[in-house]
Amino acid sequence: MLENPPSYRNDTVLSLPTEVSASAWAVDAACSGNPGPMEYQCIDLATGGQEFHFGPVLGTNNIGEFLAIVHALALMEQRGIKDKVIYSDSYNAILWVKKKKCKTTLVRNEKTEKLYQIIARAEQWLRSHAVTTPIIKWETKLWGEIPADFGRK
Repeated sequence: MLENPPSYRNDTVLSLPTEVSASAWAVDAACSGNPGPMEYQCIDLATGGQEFHFGPVLGTNNIGEFLAIVHALALMEQRGIKDKVIYSDSYNAILWVKKKKCKTTLVRNEKTEKLYQIIARAEQWLRSHAVTTPIIKWETKLWGEIPADFGRK
């Protein structure tokens, strides 16, 4: 597990743009290489606290962005959270979630098989659950980096 980026996981209120709801979770993924070690996380915008972290595993950034959204949706449902939105800076991942299909081109082999099983589980979850939580595109050019960013650019 990586060290905590100090600006996002210290349970303090984040400074958010006026257009952004604090009643939200922000998700983001990071990948070193393509494919490479991939991980994703979710930050609660009201507290700055980390809701979850996954990885690193061999994958791609787009897969991580997709799985982060589905993970957030499933956790919100499990916890009965109905009053929050999810922010993601990935147009592709948002589209994949809406289509309930991870359209990755990652080679499927013994190194990626576990990740493909996680993707299949996420796609099955999407097909078997009604998604009512709004998923909003984080506008990086207007608002800066998403609070769930790993800060490695």
